[in-house]
Amino acid sequence: MTRRLKAALSLLSLLTLAACTSGGVRQQQQPPGADTSFRIVVASGQDVTGKNGIRQQLIDAWNAQQGEHGYRARLVELPGSADQQRSQLIGALQSGSAEYDVVNLDVTWIPEFADAGLIRPLGDTAVKDPEDLIPSVDSTSYWDGKRYAVPFNSDAGLLYYRKDHLVKAGTPRTDLDEGVTWDKLRELLVPLDRAEIKDHEAIWTTQLAAYEGRTVNAIEAFASAEEGFRLTDDDGDYVATEEQLTAGMTELRKRTEPPYLLEGAAESREAESLSAFAEGRTTFLRHWPYVYPTLHETFGANLGVTRLPGKSVLGGQNLAVTSSTSEQRAGKAAELIAFLTDPDSERCLLRAGFAATRTSAYQEAGTAPECRHAPAYAEGPSASPDGESTARLAPDRMADGTSYSRDILLPALREAVHRPRTPLYGAVTHTLTTELDALYGPPKGPGGSRPGDAEVAKSLDEALREILPG
Repeated sequence: MTRRLKAALSLLSLLTLAACTSGGVRQQQQPPGADTSFRIVVASGQDVTGKNGIRQQLIDAWNAQQGEHGYRARLVELPGSADQQRSQLIGALQSGSAEYDVVNLDVTWIPEFADAGLIRPLGDTAVKDPEDLIPSVDSTSYWDGKRYAVPFNSDAGLLYYRKDHLVKAGTPRTDLDEGVTWDKLRELLVPLDRAEIKDHEAIWTTQLAAYEGRTVNAIEAFASAEEGFRLTDDDGDYVATEEQLTAGMTELRKRTEPPYLLEGAAESREAESLSAFAEGRTTFLRHWPYVYPTLHETFGANLGVTRLPGKSVLGGQNLAVTSSTSEQRAGKAAELIAFLTDPDSERCLLRAGFAATRTSAYQEAGTAPECRHAPAYAEGPSASPDGESTARLAPDRMADGTSYSRDILLPALREAVHRPRTPLYGAVTHTLTTELDALYGPPKGPGGSRPGDAEVAKSLDEALREILPG
């Protein structure tokens, strides 16, 4: 199989997975008379590393460690988008319709699930070497002063770009670093247009459909416009001002106005934006770390990646133990979480394309923890029968000598900003996406006009004050 065909198939697989946004809860089907006393059920969203991906491999490793007569963990993947998975989990845990012991939660859900009593506080047995966890990432595990979860995999927005486009545009540099700004990107409009690159339509694209992607882009713009910006404080009280929101709205509009942003980006999610970039319709793409291995396999030396200009939002998932599980299984569930998040597992997750949650995972090979739990992602050669690894492992060392993981990804995680930390996050993100329809939905003003930044900010401020305390 040629490298080009393999890369195309990998990209198609990733696009298909990212586009999967429908479906209901898969009920826990147990054979009649099955003994469930020695099982741990883990509920999670779909694994972006594909069928029998890294999460399943880590659970298989834990099962093997337990032996024939020990506890057995089973991964249940919830279909649908993140918003749909949240609703499914809340409904299942509140009704008791699905017997989940461990849940893999988006970092923004921890306050809500903890405040509702759906997950339980965790003791020391659930986390190994807590001082090794990246502080910004680990802070998402707490609510009301208690640890309710352990970081599993993290996330921060990155800027991907096509070096071949920059060469055709005659830019003096094709290896961009953290010094890149949105103003510098906008300066490329004329050179890229003059280059007459096939299929090229705009400088960049992102995720601005009316879902969580729109919230993420908005918070990144707000935090970039106002140093120290926060919508809520540590107690979940509303602390933003109308003036701050106006400045943030101005920054968001500048980033996403024509002709810089790809037309149709207001309807784009992860899959659509990735597809547009892969087709060469844009030179730059704001996306998450998990697409790096596949994009590198597709474009090779023509792919560039750097930190996002301005602030990046912190994403990721944390593992928690449900309150509905028995005390006996809760102890084993905590042991499972400790295994899935230990330094070895985090190194495996990083090798698979996730953003690891531990500083030690980003060390040089030979000094970092070995990935022993998942052989397909180990540092050594693949052990597959045909000698060809099924894992998409992009090289860490880039053409200019930069380490992707240590010089780009790790600093992005350390400096990423939080989305609002509140048990009412679902209402907050719904309000944000709805209010920003003024920018990205159909024009409603006279003659197809849109309201100004101050007007949109005033409406958003009033709406947030209605739903948030403080």
